[in-house]
Amino acid sequence: MVKSNIKKNIILGSKSPRRIELLQLMGFQFETRKLDVDEKYPKNLSPIQVAVFLSKKKAQAHKIKTNNILICADTIVYNKKRVLGKPKSKKEAIKMLKYISNKRHFVVTGVTMKTTTNTISFHERSIVYFKKLSKNEIDFYIEKYKPFDKAGSYGIQEWIGLIGIKKISGSFYNIMGLPTVKVYKKILELTQ
Repeated sequence: MVKSNIKKNIILGSKSPRRIELLQLMGFQFETRKLDVDEKYPKNLSPIQVAVFLSKKKAQAHKIKTNNILICADTIVYNKKRVLGKPKSKKEAIKMLKYISNKRHFVVTGVTMKTTTNTISFHERSIVYFKKLSKNEIDFYIEKYKPFDKAGSYGIQEWIGLIGIKKISGSFYNIMGLPTVKVYKKILELTQ
């Protein structure tokens, strides 16, 4: 990491392996802390508002000390205002992947960063274009990778991303779960 005078302890309010990996790749030292938070949201929110609302809800559940900076995030997949959360079953995962097959969809990550004196929220949106996925490809992916902890039933960094995604517009890392450019900038701003 570029030398900086970070004088705060960074806490990632998540146990997501993808978010942990991304913060590590960015060169930050941090601890992880996850609380179970009900992910319900008001139905009148737009998909972007849903992601930001859930990141704020997660951040509000954490108590932090003076020298801490907390990062909470929520990533959702949507198409035509239909939000695709984490599948609750194999049947639901198949349905989601069939729905996004051969079309574009949007991935938005809402992020809330909190210190004892400041809370900021922001989002990043990326567009993903899938090829037509065959039944065999969908079945293989779900059996082998079990994407039940992933919004939209897939991880871009996994097999299905390698063979199924024709194109993306926007941040690849946002699709993985963290808009790294914005997060890096905000960490530096909040820790100076």
